[in-house]
Amino acid sequence: MATDVIGIIAPHPPIMVSEVGGRDVEFVDDSIRAMHVAARLVGEFGPNTIVLMSPHAPVVADSFLIDDSESVQGDLGQFGAAGPHISSSGDPGLAVAIFEEARATGIPTSLRHSHLQLPSGMLDHAAVVPLSFIDRAGRWPVVEVSLSSLPNSVHREFGAAIRRAADHLGRRVAFIASGDCSHRLLPGAPAGYDPLGAEFDKQVAAHVSQGDYRALEHLDPRLVDAAGECGLRSFITLGGFLEDTDAETRLLAYEGPWGVGYVTAIAGSTTRLDRAMTPSAGQKGGQPGQDESEPVALARRAIDAYVRQRRVINETYTEGLLASEAGAFVSLHDRDGLRGCIGTISPTQKTLADEIVHNAIQAATADPRFPALTPEELGSLEVSVDILHEPEPATMAELNPRDFGVIVSADWRRGLLLPDLAGVDSAEEQVLIAMRKAGIDPHERVTLERFRVDRYQ
Repeated sequence: MATDVIGIIAPHPPIMVSEVGGRDVEFVDDSIRAMHVAARLVGEFGPNTIVLMSPHAPVVADSFLIDDSESVQGDLGQFGAAGPHISSSGDPGLAVAIFEEARATGIPTSLRHSHLQLPSGMLDHAAVVPLSFIDRAGRWPVVEVSLSSLPNSVHREFGAAIRRAADHLGRRVAFIASGDCSHRLLPGAPAGYDPLGAEFDKQVAAHVSQGDYRALEHLDPRLVDAAGECGLRSFITLGGFLEDTDAETRLLAYEGPWGVGYVTAIAGSTTRLDRAMTPSAGQKGGQPGQDESEPVALARRAIDAYVRQRRVINETYTEGLLASEAGAFVSLHDRDGLRGCIGTISPTQKTLADEIVHNAIQAATADPRFPALTPEELGSLEVSVDILHEPEPATMAELNPRDFGVIVSADWRRGLLLPDLAGVDSAEEQVLIAMRKAGIDPHERVTLERFRVDRYQ
């Protein structure tokens, strides 16, 4: 039976990450959407370990370096961003197995800790950027490997050795080939301009879309030199990792807005790729590749980190929606319906981001109607976030359960019901449900307020 593996070709411009790029992320929107598809693929696959090859990892010319650290971490502070901060466990057992497998087949390989002058456990930006989309919460162990100056064919052989080592240990590995294409696409590009840069990118994209990684080994060296690329050897290594499996490759995006080419692709079984490229009903939008909204992605990271590791994530936002203050409800659904819902009418935390993190964890673990979530449930969980506008006084005639939520008050008791809920078709039903939630008798006098929400699914 063919080995079950997945692979990702991931660009790594820090500006793709919202904390660095701000509004400029819209210029790489195709790449961002593609990386969210890649994240869905990894999440559905559920790897034991992520092996990530980075062109910016510490390097020695005549050998591949493998980081065998117990833990790894990195951030984008050098680019002026307070977040994200990636912190994951390492997988020293797999790292040593890769080292031994490669050395047994004559591939020069070293463990990074043996080079005392090189930092171990520190992730460079070419690792942090892909992981900020794929695994911000640090759910899976990470082993970072470096490029070398060895021939392309040896990079392919090294990729195959990585897969054999994983197979021997019974590890399910997701391989991320981080790398950008030509850095010389446009006049004024960071590395200068060369008209052959566009031709290099065209050929790389064509070969990747066909899953023809062997062809990448044999690109004209003059073309490669002219392109000023950093990802070709990563892509070739991924090809070796995928050989002799049933994995196919799909090119998701190519763009070069600032003179650097960005290719994003995913590889795996046809069934897995189809699922990753078709969002579930709970995801915003409905087109293949549509990414989760920022509030929902944050809530999901908070739930994953807490349910798997009992860790409360701490992400800092200084501008934009998540830096504001507002009440928020986090709702969870599984195949059987509601699985948890906790929220706040008005802000109780310093930022909306903190509000969402707190309420997401509460919805997952402290809704008295349901048992706490288990890790096995996370893969099929649908998450929505309602951000509340300021409530306003209302009469029964001014209520509309499709457009407005309702708050019903009697002395100190308050009941709330969100808008646009299935089965709630009239203002009377909406108010009665809210009263029951608050323990208010149907015959008591009540005060009504209505509010709008911004719903993210």
